[in-house]
Parts: sequence; structure tokens; C-alpha cells
Amino acid sequence: MKVTCGELDLKQIADSGQCFRMRVIPNCVGAGDSGSDDSLSGSDRYEIISTDRRVTARALPDGMELDCSSEEYEAVWRSYFDMDTDYSAIIASIDPSDKYLTRVAAAGRGIRILNQDLWEMIVTFLISQQNNIPRIHKCIENICRTYGRCIETGAHDDVPGVDSPERGYYAFPTPESLASLGEDDLMPCNLGYRSKYVVRAARAVAAGELDLDAFRGLDYQASCERLLKVYGIGQKVADCICLFALHHLEAFPIDTHIRQVLEREYGTGYAEAFPFSKYHEHLGVIQQYMFYGELGSSSR
Repeated sequence: MKVTCGELDLKQIADSGQCFRMRVIPNCVGAGDSGSDDSLSGSDRYEIISTDRRVTARALPDGMELDCSSEEYEAVWRSYFDMDTDYSAIIASIDPSDKYLTRVAAAGRGIRILNQDLWEMIVTFLISQQNNIPRIHKCIENICRTYGRCIETGAHDDVPGVDSPERGYYAFPTPESLASLGEDDLMPCNLGYRSKYVVRAARAVAAGELDLDAFRGLDYQASCERLLKVYGIGQKVADCICLFALHHLEAFPIDTHIRQVLEREYGTGYAEAFPFSKYHEHLGVIQQYMFYGELGSSSR
């Protein structure tokens, strides 16, 4: 089964600040998340793996083509790539008189909001606080290699120069695998003071105090309220988790960089000047265009 999408670019998604498991291997460039390993072979072919499921994505002049079985597409990839959301309509809804949003949306039109694992996103964005993208990548890689399970896929058996550890990937560590650690035990993984945030969150999940399954029935406001009760989670982190794990597209994470952009483009009174209400149903998509447009260029 082949599915073509004009608003899909895996490189843009990898540079948009929503997933942090990109890796580079000889002759391949990859970006992966909790159960997946995305690898670019040559210049236009990606292979995305989720345990025993995989899809090939081929770059087209305008978008990408996904190639997999119809069963795998319906079971995994349709949701993962948010294929039921009309991103072209979101871009078309942008006020043409807003030159800034028009420009960044055009530049990042291949970005889609991935449906990612809730536990991984909780840990990822706890780690993201007062951190930069390269360090976040490294921190996540460190804890996966130290506490995650190595899964052999044989995905790169035919790639010269790729040794056996790189023929698979490290699954994201479970809450139970981190819950027994001391609060400072993740500091050797370069987490610094964030170590205690992650360990306490793992303990809460393992003990049943933080029920991850219960989030699936909550709306954005209720999800935020519950997340804000977790030690170390503030509004920006809660919004990131809501957007990238729970698919609440109305979430609009504001970090220092996004705040600076809002003030630059819409003034210090951006809370009234920026059209939050106009884009209410897909503010998170708008935020990703802004993030990619402003900060993604530094990693490209």
C-alpha cells in the first residue's frame, strides 16, 4: 500500500523540536522515537521501524510517499503521522496579511504532529527544561542505552561500516526500570538536576499514583491540570506533553525562544495581539511552524 502526502517531511519533523532520537550512521541519517528507528538511506529514502512493523518513506518533489501493508498503515502509521488531520487546510487558514506566519508555515509545511508515547514525552520534556536540542538528544540516548532494552532489528545488516550495536535500537526505559533509582542516579546520563524529576515521575507511574491510561479520556484543560501536579512539570512542559503525546492541538508551548518571537513580531502585548482565538483548534501546529522557522535552521 502506498500513501502520498504533500505535507510530510521527516527531516523537518526531526528538526521541529518534537522528537529527540535522531541518530546518524554511515551512509544513513536517522530520527527515531520510543518504538521506532527512522533512517534515511542515500538522500531520499527513510525506513521507520516500530518493533516488528516498518514503513518505507520516499521523498517526492512535493511531500513523501509511505509504503507499507494496509494492515500496518491502519494499525500504526496512520495515527503516528497524524494522517487524518488536514495540514493544508491549517496552512490555508493563516491570514495572508500576517507575513510572519505565512512565511514560517510555508517553510515548515512538511511538519506534522507525531502521536508519540506518553511516558517518553513526559521524560523527554522534563529533560528539556533549561536545555538545548543537542544536549536533549544526548541525554535521551544516554538513558536509553543505560536503562533501555536493546532490540535487534537487522535493519542495517547491509550497510557497510555499521557494527552490530547499530543494527538495532534501544527501547525507551520503562517507568519500572527507573523507579528504583536514587534521585541523583541519572546525573551520569547528563541530566543534572533534572534527574530527580524523572526518577520521581517514574516512581509515581510505577506506584499507580500517575495513571497514564487515564489521560486518554481527558480534554486539554484536564490533562494540563493533572500534569501540573507532577513534580517538575510546569506549564510549558505540560503543553509539550499535551501536544506531542496526547494530541491536544490547542496546546501552544511557550518557552523563552517562542516568547521572544511573539514579542518581536507582535509586541510585548502579544497575549492580545497574537490571534490565539483564530487558530485555537490547531495552535500547536502553528507553534511548530514558528519553532522550526526560528530555531530549526540552527540544526539543519
